[in-house]
Amino acid sequence: MSIPYYVSPEQVTKDKADFARKGIARGRSVVVLQYDAGLMFVAENPSRALHKISEIYDRIAFAAVGKYNEFENLRVAGVRLADLRGYSYDRRDVTGRSLANAYAQTLGTIFTEAQKPYEVELVVAEVGETPNDDQIYRLTFDGSVADEYGFVAMGGSGEAITAGLKENWREGLTFDQALRLAVDQLAAAPVGGPAPGAEPRVLTPGQLEVAVLERDRAGRKFRRISGHRLADLFGVVDDSANAAGDPL
Repeated sequence: MSIPYYVSPEQVTKDKADFARKGIARGRSVVVLQYDAGLMFVAENPSRALHKISEIYDRIAFAAVGKYNEFENLRVAGVRLADLRGYSYDRRDVTGRSLANAYAQTLGTIFTEAQKPYEVELVVAEVGETPNDDQIYRLTFDGSVADEYGFVAMGGSGEAITAGLKENWREGLTFDQALRLAVDQLAAAPVGGPAPGAEPRVLTPGQLEVAVLERDRAGRKFRRISGHRLADLFGVVDDSANAAGDPL
């Protein structure tokens, strides 16, 4: 009689976590940070069709790293949940906190019950009436939620970028200052993780995806920043129309 194969729950959980972390580490990073007029999202993303940053509701946006098909499923589910709640009750009942809790439950269930966990990290951010009311929630593959202040970085170079943001971010940054800070930190961190002695890269508009939640914007607060605006700011040629469809 053969002996059933046994793996302890602790080992299964560890293997799933290691698998998810490796998948996320292969992806390009995303930075979310607060500036004087709202919240800014900056991602290294050469694709013009597959977005890592998206609007969820009036004052809420979503950013993600990892496997596109998995975080796109989560994004669509979040939009549907927000629309249903806003239609059934009131638009003010749709909050970043409620969406973050819903995502946490979904990711936690997938991590514990599915054979393969989602290889994703998410940020759900809501711009408030004042900077003190802004909310930034970071969600990891196992459903853990962290309430972040000021900024957050995800992806393969997340730790290195976070260290740079801790040194250079401050309250009240202007749009130009915040964008330069985010792009500089993304450029200084090589794809796939830190590499000793690596030179900072030069990121062009065609390699970036940028959006903001503008506090004083009438109606819906989400706005994408076009390539020519980035080109003017950095004094480079706008190559966004020729961006390649490289992996996210």
